Amino acid sequence: MAIRPILPYPHAGLSEICGPVTAFDDHLRQLVTDLVDTMRAAPGVGITAAHIGVLQRVFVLELTPGTVLTYINPEIISHSPQTMRHVEGSVSMPGFTDEVERPSTVEVRFQDINGAEHAETAQGFHAICIQHEIDQLDGIFWLKRLSKLKRDRLVKKWEKSRKP
Repeated sequence: MAIRPILPYPHAGLSEICGPVTAFDDHLRQLVTDLVDTMRAAPGVGITAAHIGVLQRVFVLELTPGTVLTYINPEIISHSPQTMRHVEGSVSMPGFTDEVERPSTVEVRFQDINGAEHAETAQGFHAICIQHEIDQLDGIFWLKRLSKLKRDRLVKKWEKSRKP
């Protein structure tokens, strides 16, 4: 059980593509435990291994208190043509949010902590969270989903907030 340091935006590690998990062992279990502890301390509803500098395709979500969902080697296999807008942010950029448009339903394939394969269909906020975290595993920080004007404005405010 450990709360790990979170990489702050614009750390280069947040732009890296994460590699697949190949060993479903105690090291992976510890990583997932640390992700949950770090996410709760942040606080947030989701976090990827990339947020703590581990370039593996792992993320956890806690959309309902006490119910942690673990996704290992996740892949979106289909999405709806219908979209929805939702306010997003990141544990790597706390306090800064904006509205992002994404498909409202996704089908995702992933493995659990033991390596068993699963597929599920997620809708609404759950679907948004899955897409957000998979983007991060692919090195796409959520700001890249904003218009250039909105992104530049938010980054400027972020940089200003970080100066002593």
